[in-house]
Amino acid sequence: MTSHIHVGPLKNGARYAEVYTPKRVDGKKVNNPVYLGKVIDLEKGIFYNRQRGFFKYTIEAGFEGCDFDHRELKTDAEKETRILDFGSAFLLEQVLRDCGYYDLFHGILTDRADSLMALLFYRILEHGGYASAEDWLEGSYAKILFPRAQIKSQRVSDILSELGDESIQRRFFQKYLNAEIPEGRTTGLLIDSTGLPNDIDFYLTAVNNHNGKVSNEARLILVVDSQSKRPLFFRYNPGNVPDVSTLKATIAELKALRVDTGMTILDAGYFSEKNVVALCDEHVPFLTRLSPNRKLYKQLISEHSAAVLDDSSIVRYPGRLVGIRRYDVTLPNGRGGFAYVAVDHERRHQEWSRYTLDALEDGIDITRRKEKTRNQGFFVLISSEAVEPDEILPLYYTRQVVEQIFDVGKNDVDLLPLRVHSEKTFRGHLLLVFLASLSYLMLNERLKDSKFNAGNALFIFRNLKCKVYGSSILVKEPVKKMNDISEALGISIPDKLVEGKPGGN
Repeated sequence: MTSHIHVGPLKNGARYAEVYTPKRVDGKKVNNPVYLGKVIDLEKGIFYNRQRGFFKYTIEAGFEGCDFDHRELKTDAEKETRILDFGSAFLLEQVLRDCGYYDLFHGILTDRADSLMALLFYRILEHGGYASAEDWLEGSYAKILFPRAQIKSQRVSDILSELGDESIQRRFFQKYLNAEIPEGRTTGLLIDSTGLPNDIDFYLTAVNNHNGKVSNEARLILVVDSQSKRPLFFRYNPGNVPDVSTLKATIAELKALRVDTGMTILDAGYFSEKNVVALCDEHVPFLTRLSPNRKLYKQLISEHSAAVLDDSSIVRYPGRLVGIRRYDVTLPNGRGGFAYVAVDHERRHQEWSRYTLDALEDGIDITRRKEKTRNQGFFVLISSEAVEPDEILPLYYTRQVVEQIFDVGKNDVDLLPLRVHSEKTFRGHLLLVFLASLSYLMLNERLKDSKFNAGNALFIFRNLKCKVYGSSILVKEPVKKMNDISEALGISIPDKLVEGKPGGN
C-alpha cells in the first residue's frame, strides 16, 4: 500500500493537502494522515503551514527546504486577521485536557479526529442542527484547535456513520471503562431508560406506552456509576420493547466489557421474577421499587402498614419524615431477601386531603373514602442485601442521578430531536451525545464548590473574543466573572497564544 497526497478545498479558492499512508489494523485498512497545510504549488510540491512555514514535500524525497524567496508570500500570510469566539472553546478544551478525556475522545476516529472533536464542541457549545455546524466552526477558536475538521452538512453523516461502527464503539468503551473503573469493580450501578420520540422510518421507531403516555419512539438505556455519578455505558432498543425485557442483556454486555457490578439500583419497571433470578444467578446485588400492582406489594402493605405508621418507625430524609421498617421476604428464586415497607407522611396527607375534598363534593360515602385512602403514601423497596432502614432511602434515590443525566442530554447537548436516517448514524449520534454529556457533567463537577455551573460558565466565557494575526492569537481582557470561573477550575486565561500548539503555549 503506497502513500498518496490528498487535496481538499479551503475558503476563498485555496486548498489544503494531507499525506495518506495506508496500513492495516486488526485486518482493517486505516489511513494515517500527515497534514501538510495550504497548497502553494502542487506541481512543485510547495506547501505552507504555521509549524514549518513554507516548505517542499514529495512522496519520493519527503520534506525539503524551499529553493525560492517566499518572504513576500509569508508577509501576506502574517497579515491575515480574524476575530473569533474564543472563551467557551478554550474553557472546554482546558477542562477536557485536565481530566484526561481530550486524548481519549481525540483517538476514537483516527482519520477524522479533528472533525469528531469539532462536532463534539459544537454539540456542547451551540444548540442547533448538524447543518449549522460548519457555520459555527468558522467563527470559533475551535477552528484553530481542529484545523483539519471537515463538518459540512454532507460530511456529518459520514462522521456519525463511522462513529456508529460497532467495533469502534467497543474499543472506545473498553478504554473508557478501563480508565473509569480500573479494577472493573463498581460500588454500584444505576440503570434506567428514557424515550426518544421520533418519526424516523426505521425499525427502532415503535409505539410505546410508558406510564400512560403513548408515543412513537426508540428507548435509550443508560448505565451510571452510583458513586462517581458518571455515565458508563448505553444501549438502545425499539420503543415497544419493555424495560423489564432489557435488563438481562444490559448486565450481559457489562459483563462482556469486564464490569463487575456492585449494588444495582433499578426502577419498578425492571422488577420481574425472571430478572430477580438472573440477577441472583449472576451474583449481582440489587435494590428496586415494587410496583403497587404486584401481589407481594399488597400482601406487605396489608400485613405491616399499621406498624409502619407508628411513630417508632419514623426516619428523617432531607425535607421529609418517612415511616419505614425492614422485613424478611422470600425472593422469586427461593432465596432470602428484604422488603422495606415505607410511608411518606407528607405525601400521604396531601393525597388524602386532595382525594377527600373531591370525594365530599361527589357525595362518596365514608366507607369508600377509607378504602381508597388506606394505602396512600405507601411504597415498598425490595433488596437482595440487608441495609439499615435509615440508609435505604438515600441509597435508592441516587437513581435520580440518571434522570439528571437524561436531562443534560435532552436540554444541554441536543440529544433530541433526532436528525438521522439509519441505525448506524443513530448509534453514532448517541455516542456523540454520550461524549458531550460526559464533558458537560465533568465541567459541572469541577465547578460544584463555586457559584457557577457548566451552563452559565460556558455562556459567560462565550463573550471572550480573540484576534488572530498570522500564528499569533491575542486574547481580549477577561471580566471578573471569567476570572472567578477560571480560578474555580484552576486554569489560567492567557494574553497571547501561538496557533498550532496544544493549549496555545
